[in-house]
Amino acid sequence: MRIVSGTARGTKLFTLEGKTTRPTLDRVKESLFNIIQNEIPNSKFLDLFSGSGAIGLEAASRGAQKVILCDKSKDAINIIKKNIEKTHLSNKVELYNIDFKQLLNTKINEKINLIYIDPPYNSDFAIKSLEIIVNKDFVDSKSTIIIETDNEKKILQELQNLKVEITDIRKYGRVILIFLKIRKG
Repeated sequence: MRIVSGTARGTKLFTLEGKTTRPTLDRVKESLFNIIQNEIPNSKFLDLFSGSGAIGLEAASRGAQKVILCDKSKDAINIIKKNIEKTHLSNKVELYNIDFKQLLNTKINEKINLIYIDPPYNSDFAIKSLEIIVNKDFVDSKSTIIIETDNEKKILQELQNLKVEITDIRKYGRVILIFLKIRKG
């Protein structure tokens, strides 16, 4: 796994051992960033369930003004710290070793332009986090939210009850990226 583009281009990243996290494949990451590339410069980017930090650090490398990384796992946080140091992007990164609910409810006090939600696939954390995000003032109708999942049908069904609009769906093998905008009001 590596940084694909930007100031830290080509930097190989540390990854977590074991089966508790699954890194986003480079081809999925590259496609994702090709889709959102025009939204990244000077943006504020939230990488929820950061794992190794690869998605958020890619955004920072490509010109995001600020990247918020959050993971509950101490092992993940240790890997993220190594990757922040290796990419020399510490001046753009805020790192939180807390539960996603605590982060969303108490730590964000500025407008977020891009949110990447990549929780463990067998959890309900994607929808739980989106339920909180929809009701917060740190997103608006211009903010883009991306959910990574392997269960498109389940996520799409759960999205029907939220004030969101699906703007795009991309499939890469078993990985599905769902792009959303918030419907305010």
